[in-house]
Amino acid sequence: MSFAPVVPKVLAQNQDHPRGRKYKSPPETSHIEVEVVRANNGKPIPNAAVIFNPEKDGKDEGNLEVKTGPDGKAAIDVIPTGSKLRVQVIAGGFATFAEDYMIDTSTKEISIKMLRPRAQVSAYVDNSGKASERKPGVQEPVRPPTTPPPASVTPPATPDAESKTPPASETKPNL
Repeated sequence: MSFAPVVPKVLAQNQDHPRGRKYKSPPETSHIEVEVVRANNGKPIPNAAVIFNPEKDGKDEGNLEVKTGPDGKAAIDVIPTGSKLRVQVIAGGFATFAEDYMIDTSTKEISIKMLRPRAQVSAYVDNSGKASERKPGVQEPVRPPTTPPPASVTPPATPDAESKTPPASETKPNL
């Protein structure tokens, strides 16, 4: 008994007619692993938000957010190979990090060292390298201390006021 391969009729029709449904395979993707550590001692930062924003052929591909684990690492497998990738990292108590990377291989490892917040750089004052004056976290605005209003001063008594109202000792009781 010989077995002949069974070819479904649908496949045979697609081979005969090239105008059938066109299949477009998904693009090649890369495995990207991001490690987030403190710049001063190299310890991992858990629960930091790592935001991936890929752009391929000038077209924005959306964005994805992944949180780092206890080891400070976040991994993703859906970024198309050959795209430009902007990686942003947001962690409490650290300055926000953002940088662009070109994804041209099937795997990419990125190590990010997070810094404490720095003072703003302006056209008037060069603050580069200085630590921020504001501490991280919720802060109350600095308000001047409140002073009580000055005590009300009673005006001095005038002689006319005294003559209109006789003192209590001079009044005679009505009998």
